Amino acid sequence: MSGKTGFKGIIAIWITIFMIAFSFSVRAEEHGTATAPPSHEGETAGSGTEEPFNAGKMIIDHIVDSHEWHIMEIGKTAVTVPLPVILIYEGKLDIFMSSKFHHGHASHLGYKIEDQGSKKGKIVRVKEGTMETEENAGRIIDLSITKTVFAIWVSCVLIILIFTSVARSYKRREGQSPKGLQSMLEPIILFVRDDVARPAIGHKADKFMPYLLTLFFFIFFNNVMGLIPIFPFGANVTGNLAVTGIMALITFLITTFNGNKTYWKHIYNAPGVPWWLKFPLPLMPIVELMGIFTKPFVLMVRLFANITAGHIIILGFMSLIFIFGNMQSYLGAVVAPVSVAFGIFMGFLELLVAFIQAYVFTLLSALYFGMAMEEHH
Repeated sequence: MSGKTGFKGIIAIWITIFMIAFSFSVRAEEHGTATAPPSHEGETAGSGTEEPFNAGKMIIDHIVDSHEWHIMEIGKTAVTVPLPVILIYEGKLDIFMSSKFHHGHASHLGYKIEDQGSKKGKIVRVKEGTMETEENAGRIIDLSITKTVFAIWVSCVLIILIFTSVARSYKRREGQSPKGLQSMLEPIILFVRDDVARPAIGHKADKFMPYLLTLFFFIFFNNVMGLIPIFPFGANVTGNLAVTGIMALITFLITTFNGNKTYWKHIYNAPGVPWWLKFPLPLMPIVELMGIFTKPFVLMVRLFANITAGHIIILGFMSLIFIFGNMQSYLGAVVAPVSVAFGIFMGFLELLVAFIQAYVFTLLSALYFGMAMEEHH
Protein backbone atom coordinates (compact mmCIF):
# COMPACT_ATOMS: atom_id res chain seq x y z
CA MET A 1 0.00 0.00 0.00
CA SER A 2 2.73 2.44 0.98
CA GLY A 3 4.84 1.67 -2.09
CA LYS A 4 1.91 2.25 -4.44
CA THR A 5 0.99 5.46 -2.66
CA GLY A 6 4.57 6.71 -2.91
CA PHE A 7 4.74 6.02 -6.64
CA LYS A 8 1.39 7.68 -7.25
CA GLY A 9 2.55 10.72 -5.30
CA ILE A 10 5.75 10.93 -7.35
CA ILE A 11 3.85 10.58 -10.63
CA ALA A 12 1.37 13.24 -9.52
CA ILE A 13 4.18 15.64 -8.64
CA TRP A 14 5.81 15.20 -12.07
CA ILE A 15 2.51 15.67 -13.89
CA THR A 16 1.83 18.80 -11.82
CA ILE A 17 5.28 20.26 -12.53
CA PHE A 18 4.93 19.50 -16.23
CA MET A 19 1.43 20.98 -16.53
CA ILE A 20 2.25 24.11 -14.52
CA ALA A 21 5.41 24.71 -16.53
CA PHE A 22 3.56 24.40 -19.82
CA SER A 23 0.48 26.31 -18.69
CA PHE A 24 2.38 29.55 -18.16
CA SER A 25 5.78 29.05 -19.70
CA VAL A 26 5.89 27.03 -22.90
CA ARG A 27 6.28 29.16 -25.94
CA ALA A 28 6.49 27.93 -29.49
CA GLU A 29 7.99 30.52 -31.79
CA GLU A 30 7.83 30.38 -35.58
CA HIS A 31 11.17 31.37 -37.11
CA GLY A 32 10.99 33.59 -40.17
CA THR A 33 7.42 34.87 -39.61
CA ALA A 34 6.34 38.50 -39.63
CA THR A 35 6.36 38.60 -35.78
CA ALA A 36 9.86 37.19 -35.47
CA PRO A 37 12.69 39.47 -34.31
CA PRO A 38 14.72 41.21 -37.00
CA SER A 39 17.33 39.09 -38.71
CA HIS A 40 20.93 39.41 -37.53
CA GLU A 41 24.21 39.49 -39.33
CA GLY A 42 24.77 36.27 -41.19
CA GLU A 43 21.04 35.45 -41.37
CA THR A 44 18.71 35.97 -44.28
CA ALA A 45 15.19 36.74 -43.14
CA GLY A 46 12.52 34.91 -45.05
CA SER A 47 15.08 33.22 -47.31
CA GLY A 48 13.63 29.80 -46.53
CA THR A 49 17.08 28.24 -46.56
CA GLU A 50 17.71 25.79 -43.77
CA GLU A 51 20.88 26.30 -41.74
CA PRO A 52 23.29 23.34 -41.73
CA PHE A 53 23.41 21.24 -38.58
CA ASN A 54 25.96 22.63 -36.14
CA ALA A 55 27.10 19.78 -33.88
CA GLY A 56 29.37 21.97 -31.76
CA LYS A 57 26.61 24.47 -31.01
CA MET A 58 24.13 21.71 -30.17
CA ILE A 59 26.56 20.04 -27.75
CA ILE A 60 27.60 23.28 -26.07
CA ASP A 61 23.96 24.39 -25.71
CA HIS A 62 23.24 21.12 -23.90
CA ILE A 63 26.14 21.08 -21.44
CA VAL A 64 26.13 24.77 -20.44
CA ASP A 65 23.57 26.54 -18.29
CA SER A 66 20.88 28.73 -19.86
CA HIS A 67 17.91 30.95 -19.03
CA GLU A 68 15.45 28.75 -20.93
CA TRP A 69 14.90 25.03 -21.32
CA HIS A 70 15.00 24.00 -24.97
CA ILE A 71 12.86 20.88 -25.41
CA MET A 72 12.68 20.21 -29.14
CA GLU A 73 12.26 21.68 -32.58
CA ILE A 74 9.35 20.66 -34.79
CA GLY A 75 10.29 21.83 -38.24
CA LYS A 76 11.06 25.52 -37.77
CA THR A 77 9.13 25.73 -34.52
CA ALA A 78 11.21 25.79 -31.34
CA VAL A 79 9.45 24.51 -28.21
CA THR A 80 11.07 25.91 -25.08
CA VAL A 81 10.24 26.46 -21.42
CA PRO A 82 11.20 30.03 -20.46
CA LEU A 83 12.44 30.43 -16.89
CA PRO A 84 12.12 33.40 -14.50
CA VAL A 85 14.75 36.12 -14.81
CA ILE A 86 15.40 37.93 -11.51
CA LEU A 87 17.82 40.86 -11.68
CA ILE A 88 18.90 43.62 -9.31
CA TYR A 89 20.52 46.65 -10.93
CA GLU A 90 21.28 49.88 -9.05
CA GLY A 91 18.87 48.87 -6.30
CA LYS A 92 16.01 48.14 -8.71
CA LEU A 93 14.45 44.67 -8.88
CA ASP A 94 13.32 43.41 -12.30
CA ILE A 95 11.44 40.13 -12.71
CA PHE A 96 10.25 38.73 -16.05
CA MET A 97 10.31 35.53 -18.10
CA SER A 98 13.28 34.76 -20.32
CA SER A 99 10.93 34.52 -23.33
CA LYS A 100 11.18 38.33 -23.47
CA PHE A 101 14.70 37.88 -24.87
CA HIS A 102 13.37 35.90 -27.89
CA HIS A 103 16.15 33.30 -27.62
CA GLY A 104 18.75 36.06 -27.24
CA HIS A 105 17.61 38.03 -30.31
CA ALA A 106 16.03 40.93 -28.41
CA SER A 107 16.54 43.08 -25.34
CA HIS A 108 14.04 43.76 -22.55
CA LEU A 109 14.05 46.52 -19.91
CA GLY A 110 17.58 47.41 -20.94
CA TYR A 111 18.95 43.87 -20.57
CA LYS A 112 20.02 41.24 -23.07
CA ILE A 113 21.78 37.87 -23.11
CA GLU A 114 25.32 38.36 -24.37
CA ASP A 115 26.05 36.16 -27.39
CA GLN A 116 29.79 36.62 -27.73
CA GLY A 117 32.98 37.24 -25.80
CA SER A 118 33.87 36.24 -22.26
CA LYS A 119 30.37 37.13 -21.01
CA LYS A 120 28.57 34.90 -23.50
CA GLY A 121 25.35 33.53 -22.00
CA LYS A 122 25.28 36.16 -19.22
CA ILE A 123 22.79 38.99 -18.90
CA VAL A 124 24.26 42.45 -19.56
CA ARG A 125 22.99 46.01 -19.91
CA VAL A 126 22.45 47.53 -23.35
CA LYS A 127 22.38 51.09 -24.62
CA GLU A 128 18.89 52.51 -24.88
CA GLY A 129 17.17 51.57 -28.12
CA THR A 130 19.99 49.31 -29.32
CA MET A 131 21.42 45.82 -28.87
CA GLU A 132 24.89 47.24 -28.22
CA THR A 133 26.40 46.27 -24.87
CA GLU A 134 26.88 49.09 -22.37
CA GLU A 135 30.47 48.49 -21.28
CA ASN A 136 30.45 50.95 -18.36
CA ALA A 137 27.25 49.63 -16.79
CA GLY A 138 27.25 48.78 -13.10
CA ARG A 139 27.26 45.27 -11.72
CA ILE A 140 24.09 43.24 -12.24
CA ILE A 141 23.08 40.87 -9.44
CA ASP A 142 21.61 37.88 -11.26
CA LEU A 143 19.29 35.72 -9.12
CA SER A 144 17.58 34.08 -12.08
CA ILE A 145 16.15 30.55 -12.04
CA THR A 146 18.32 28.97 -14.72
CA LYS A 147 18.09 25.51 -16.26
CA THR A 148 20.56 24.07 -13.72
CA VAL A 149 18.76 25.64 -10.75
CA PHE A 150 15.40 24.33 -11.93
CA ALA A 151 16.88 20.84 -12.43
CA ILE A 152 18.34 20.93 -8.90
CA TRP A 153 14.91 21.78 -7.50
CA VAL A 154 13.37 18.89 -9.42
CA SER A 155 16.00 16.45 -8.14
CA CYS A 156 15.59 17.71 -4.56
CA VAL A 157 11.80 17.25 -4.73
CA LEU A 158 12.30 13.74 -6.11
CA ILE A 159 14.84 12.81 -3.41
CA ILE A 160 12.63 14.18 -0.62
CA LEU A 161 9.59 12.29 -1.91
CA ILE A 162 11.46 9.01 -2.27
CA PHE A 163 13.19 9.07 1.09
CA THR A 164 10.13 10.35 2.93
CA SER A 165 8.24 7.35 1.54
CA VAL A 166 11.09 5.01 2.57
CA ALA A 167 11.24 6.49 6.09
CA ARG A 168 7.50 5.96 6.54
CA SER A 169 7.87 2.37 5.35
CA TYR A 170 10.51 1.77 8.03
CA LYS A 171 8.14 3.02 10.74
CA ARG A 172 5.17 1.02 9.52
CA ARG A 173 7.12 -2.16 8.77
CA GLU A 174 9.45 -2.16 11.77
CA GLY A 175 10.93 -5.62 12.23
CA GLN A 176 9.70 -6.84 8.83
CA SER A 177 11.60 -7.48 5.63
CA PRO A 178 11.91 -4.43 3.34
CA LYS A 179 9.76 -4.08 0.22
CA GLY A 180 9.54 -1.79 -2.78
CA LEU A 181 11.77 1.29 -2.70
CA GLN A 182 12.91 0.34 0.77
CA SER A 183 14.42 -2.93 -0.47
CA MET A 184 16.14 -1.12 -3.35
CA LEU A 185 17.68 1.73 -1.34
CA GLU A 186 18.57 -0.07 1.88
CA PRO A 187 21.56 -1.97 0.37
CA ILE A 188 22.94 1.30 -1.01
CA ILE A 189 22.55 3.06 2.35
CA LEU A 190 24.27 0.18 4.13
CA PHE A 191 27.00 0.19 1.48
CA VAL A 192 27.74 3.88 2.10
CA ARG A 193 27.75 3.31 5.87
CA ASP A 194 29.68 0.01 6.10
CA ASP A 195 32.01 0.21 3.09
CA VAL A 196 32.60 3.95 2.77
CA ALA A 197 32.04 5.91 5.99
CA ARG A 198 33.09 3.53 8.76
CA PRO A 199 36.33 2.21 7.18
CA ALA A 200 37.43 5.78 6.31
CA ILE A 201 36.30 7.67 9.43
CA GLY A 202 36.07 5.05 12.16
CA HIS A 203 33.83 5.14 15.22
CA LYS A 204 32.77 8.75 14.51
CA ALA A 205 31.33 7.84 11.10
CA ASP A 206 27.69 8.12 12.16
CA LYS A 207 28.20 11.82 12.82
CA PHE A 208 28.85 12.40 9.11
CA MET A 209 26.37 9.89 7.67
CA PRO A 210 23.58 12.46 6.95
CA TYR A 211 25.97 14.55 4.85
CA LEU A 212 27.60 11.59 3.09
CA LEU A 213 24.25 10.01 2.20
CA THR A 214 22.90 13.35 0.95
CA LEU A 215 26.05 13.84 -1.10
CA PHE A 216 25.95 10.36 -2.62
CA PHE A 217 22.28 10.35 -3.59
CA PHE A 218 22.28 13.96 -4.83
CA ILE A 219 25.18 13.21 -7.19
CA PHE A 220 23.82 9.81 -8.23
CA PHE A 221 20.26 11.04 -8.91
CA ASN A 222 21.45 14.05 -10.92
CA ASN A 223 23.91 11.91 -12.88
CA VAL A 224 21.11 9.54 -13.87
CA MET A 225 18.58 12.32 -14.51
CA GLY A 226 21.08 13.99 -16.84
CA LEU A 227 20.97 10.92 -19.09
CA ILE A 228 17.18 11.08 -19.59
CA PRO A 229 16.49 13.39 -22.58
CA ILE A 230 12.95 14.28 -21.50
CA PHE A 231 11.83 17.45 -19.71
CA PRO A 232 12.32 18.08 -16.77
CA PHE A 233 15.34 15.76 -16.98
CA GLY A 234 18.41 16.00 -19.19
CA ALA A 235 20.16 18.95 -17.53
CA ASN A 236 23.91 18.74 -16.97
CA VAL A 237 23.75 19.52 -13.23
CA THR A 238 26.83 17.61 -12.00
CA GLY A 239 28.70 18.80 -15.09
CA ASN A 240 28.42 22.38 -13.83
CA LEU A 241 31.50 23.75 -12.05
CA ALA A 242 29.38 25.91 -9.74
CA VAL A 243 27.49 22.86 -8.45
CA THR A 244 30.54 20.61 -8.01
CA GLY A 245 32.45 23.55 -6.55
CA ILE A 246 29.84 24.15 -3.84
CA MET A 247 29.84 20.45 -2.88
CA ALA A 248 33.64 20.45 -2.73
CA LEU A 249 33.56 23.66 -0.65
CA ILE A 250 31.19 22.06 1.89
CA THR A 251 33.51 19.05 2.15
CA PHE A 252 36.45 21.44 2.63
CA LEU A 253 34.67 23.36 5.42
CA ILE A 254 33.62 20.20 7.26
CA THR A 255 37.17 18.85 7.02
CA THR A 256 38.72 22.11 8.20
CA PHE A 257 36.42 22.66 11.18
CA ASN A 258 36.69 19.04 12.34
CA GLY A 259 40.48 18.85 12.11
CA ASN A 260 42.13 18.00 15.42
CA LYS A 261 45.53 19.09 16.69
CA THR A 262 47.21 16.00 15.20
CA TYR A 263 45.87 16.93 11.75
CA TRP A 264 47.20 20.49 11.96
CA LYS A 265 50.51 19.34 13.46
CA HIS A 266 51.08 17.06 10.46
CA ILE A 267 50.64 20.11 8.24
CA TYR A 268 53.07 22.55 9.84
CA ASN A 269 55.46 19.98 11.38
CA ALA A 270 55.09 16.67 9.54
CA PRO A 271 56.82 13.82 11.42
CA GLY A 272 59.51 11.82 9.64
CA VAL A 273 60.47 14.69 7.35
CA PRO A 274 64.11 15.98 7.42
CA TRP A 275 64.45 19.19 9.38
CA TRP A 276 66.00 21.06 6.44
CA LEU A 277 62.71 20.67 4.55
CA LYS A 278 60.90 22.43 7.38
CA PHE A 279 63.40 24.98 8.73
CA PRO A 280 64.43 27.67 8.02
CA LEU A 281 62.60 27.56 4.64
CA PRO A 282 59.23 25.87 5.30
CA LEU A 283 58.99 23.87 2.09
CA MET A 284 56.96 20.95 3.45
CA PRO A 285 54.52 23.09 5.46
CA ILE A 286 53.84 25.09 2.28
CA VAL A 287 53.26 21.89 0.29
CA GLU A 288 50.98 20.47 2.99
CA LEU A 289 49.08 23.74 3.23
CA MET A 290 48.56 23.76 -0.54
CA GLY A 291 47.25 20.20 -0.24
CA ILE A 292 44.38 21.45 1.94
CA PHE A 293 43.06 23.46 -1.02
CA THR A 294 44.03 21.14 -3.88
CA LYS A 295 41.99 18.25 -2.43
CA PRO A 296 38.58 19.97 -2.79
CA PHE A 297 39.72 21.42 -6.12
CA VAL A 298 40.38 17.91 -7.44
CA LEU A 299 36.97 16.80 -6.13
CA MET A 300 35.33 19.61 -8.05
CA VAL A 301 37.15 19.07 -11.34
CA ARG A 302 36.96 15.26 -11.36
CA LEU A 303 33.16 15.10 -11.15
CA PHE A 304 32.70 18.00 -13.59
CA ALA A 305 35.09 16.56 -16.18
CA ASN A 306 33.81 12.98 -16.09
CA ILE A 307 30.13 13.85 -16.36
CA THR A 308 30.63 16.53 -19.01
CA ALA A 309 32.86 14.23 -21.08
CA GLY A 310 30.19 11.52 -21.04
CA HIS A 311 27.53 13.92 -22.30
CA ILE A 312 29.82 15.21 -25.05
CA ILE A 313 30.64 11.69 -26.26
CA ILE A 314 26.98 10.59 -26.42
CA LEU A 315 25.89 13.78 -28.18
CA GLY A 316 28.87 13.49 -30.52
CA PHE A 317 27.74 10.04 -31.66
CA MET A 318 24.19 11.29 -32.18
CA SER A 319 25.49 14.28 -34.15
CA LEU A 320 27.20 12.00 -36.67
CA ILE A 321 23.76 10.86 -37.86
CA PHE A 322 22.77 14.40 -38.88
CA ILE A 323 26.21 15.34 -40.19
CA PHE A 324 26.43 12.41 -42.61
CA GLY A 325 22.70 12.54 -43.29
CA ASN A 326 23.04 16.10 -44.60
CA MET A 327 25.71 14.93 -47.02
CA GLN A 328 23.02 12.99 -48.94
CA SER A 329 25.24 9.96 -49.44
CA TYR A 330 25.13 6.31 -48.55
CA LEU A 331 27.36 7.12 -45.56
CA GLY A 332 24.32 8.39 -43.66
CA ALA A 333 22.64 4.99 -43.80
CA VAL A 334 25.87 3.31 -42.68
CA VAL A 335 26.78 5.75 -39.91
CA ALA A 336 23.29 6.03 -38.37
CA PRO A 337 23.01 2.47 -36.94
CA VAL A 338 26.65 2.56 -35.81
CA SER A 339 26.11 5.90 -34.03
CA VAL A 340 22.93 4.66 -32.37
CA ALA A 341 24.69 1.47 -31.23
CA PHE A 342 27.63 3.40 -29.77
CA GLY A 343 25.25 5.93 -28.22
CA ILE A 344 23.30 3.15 -26.48
CA PHE A 345 26.56 1.55 -25.32
CA MET A 346 27.78 4.88 -23.92
CA GLY A 347 24.40 5.38 -22.25
CA PHE A 348 24.77 2.13 -20.33
CA LEU A 349 28.39 2.97 -19.56
CA GLU A 350 27.29 6.36 -18.22
CA LEU A 351 24.87 4.60 -15.86
CA LEU A 352 27.88 2.84 -14.37
CA VAL A 353 29.83 6.09 -14.31
CA ALA A 354 26.89 7.79 -12.55
CA PHE A 355 27.28 5.37 -9.64
CA ILE A 356 31.10 5.36 -9.68
CA GLN A 357 31.40 9.15 -9.60
CA ALA A 358 28.92 9.42 -6.71
CA TYR A 359 30.88 6.71 -4.90
CA VAL A 360 34.28 8.34 -5.53
CA PHE A 361 33.15 11.80 -4.41
CA THR A 362 31.59 10.37 -1.25
CA LEU A 363 34.57 8.11 -0.52
CA LEU A 364 37.13 10.90 -0.88
CA SER A 365 35.03 13.19 1.31
CA ALA A 366 34.91 10.45 3.97
CA LEU A 367 38.67 9.93 3.68
CA TYR A 368 39.29 13.65 4.19
CA PHE A 369 37.08 13.62 7.29
CA GLY A 370 38.91 10.56 8.64
CA MET A 371 42.33 12.15 8.05
CA ALA A 372 41.23 15.33 9.82
CA MET A 373 40.17 13.42 12.95
CA GLU A 374 42.83 10.71 13.02
CA GLU A 375 44.27 10.32 16.51
CA HIS A 376 47.98 10.36 17.16
CA HIS A 377 49.51 6.90 17.58
